[in-house]
Amino acid sequence: MARRLVPLPAPTPVRDRSAFHGRRAVARVVLAAMILLGGCDSGGGRGEVVRFWGLGREGEVVRELVTDFERSHPGITVVVQQIPWSAAHEQLLTAFVGGSTPDVAQVGNTWIPELAALGAVAPLDAHVAASPVVHQSDHFEGIWDTNVVDGVLCGIPWYVDTRVVFYRSDLLAAIGVTAFPRTWSAWLQAMRRLAAGGNARYAILLPTDDWTPPVILGLGRGASLLRDGDRYGHFQEPAFAEAFSFYLRMFREGLAPALANTQLANMYQQMAEGQFAMHITGPWNLGEFRRRFPPQLAHAWATAPIPAPDGAPWPGASLAGGASLVVFARSRHVGAAWRLVEYLSEPRTQLRFFELTGDLPAHRGAWDDPRLRGDPRVAAFWEQLQHARPTPKVPEWEQIATRVWRAAESAIRGQASPEQALASLDRDVDRILAKRRFLLERRKARP
Repeated sequence: MARRLVPLPAPTPVRDRSAFHGRRAVARVVLAAMILLGGCDSGGGRGEVVRFWGLGREGEVVRELVTDFERSHPGITVVVQQIPWSAAHEQLLTAFVGGSTPDVAQVGNTWIPELAALGAVAPLDAHVAASPVVHQSDHFEGIWDTNVVDGVLCGIPWYVDTRVVFYRSDLLAAIGVTAFPRTWSAWLQAMRRLAAGGNARYAILLPTDDWTPPVILGLGRGASLLRDGDRYGHFQEPAFAEAFSFYLRMFREGLAPALANTQLANMYQQMAEGQFAMHITGPWNLGEFRRRFPPQLAHAWATAPIPAPDGAPWPGASLAGGASLVVFARSRHVGAAWRLVEYLSEPRTQLRFFELTGDLPAHRGAWDDPRLRGDPRVAAFWEQLQHARPTPKVPEWEQIATRVWRAAESAIRGQASPEQALASLDRDVDRILAKRRFLLERRKARP
């Protein structure tokens, strides 16, 4: 993704229509648009018409890919609708309520648990079992796992992302660090040396409104984040508390500035100027760093997998992100829709998609291309993707993620002790998951 996923609004079960009152005006407009689009997609002699919703830049690019698909499948026409990431979640829910979902859509893989809970997407296990193209073994384990909800495969990875460390290799070389640290203790030591006299004002940028760094560190330490079948928060467990302490130390020792994303003027320029030497981010920034760093620093930056806690195997864990392809349960063209998913999953199609977007392929076979495996900056992502872990697969995760950074920020700014921040976080998460506990208990009580 690879684009940064836009946080989802609070997930809303369809039965609770009152929660949609605040969105009625938007819903009416969107539903009207869906009806008009549905009227235009009746076929008209074009054989089967498969409607595809693509998000952001990917929705624009996929039009170039489906031309070849239609040529090799003359009985199928693909109608592509491009939707902005910022509007996609709202439109998906509205389309589901109105019975006007597309046949296939690109979705952020953290959205899949919500769509599965609504019964919006078709199970794909049988399709994969019979497919000559899509095999679980061809995908990164952690990324594939994001698409499995309650043991059912609900989506197929389309492109992948995870987080690694982007860093100024010249600044580390100046303090004698030629290979990026592999352990937390070595990483901390390098950051201290950078801040003490390594021509960097701060060693690392960790925006205070970004939940991903503390969660990545927690996953690397083996934290579960939730407990009891994802019914309660588990952020006070020793594994996460240890990772949280390591995270806070970077602020308390002055290694990271206590700045939110909204307080950054230009991250690329600031990193080029040496205001900080490291940043944990995703593959979308490979192209941005190449474009935005000044020519004299073109070879002065590199990427590395996340260091591991001392005594743990390298590299540490990181997030399993990206976007997936789902087939909607109400599709009247499931067979044709699945053939489109197979085509978009083929290594040659994924390589073409990579050329057009820079998004990293989900199919491991595509990584044999030297443009991927032969680029050391991309190779760090290949290594990290072997150790990517999904966040808890609950519809409420986006709400929980927001509470994570708020709790972390309260500790960073001294408004709460680490223990108080994590206790408050668990209480918030328990409240968020109250409806989940109720529904699970109700399901358990059924005869």
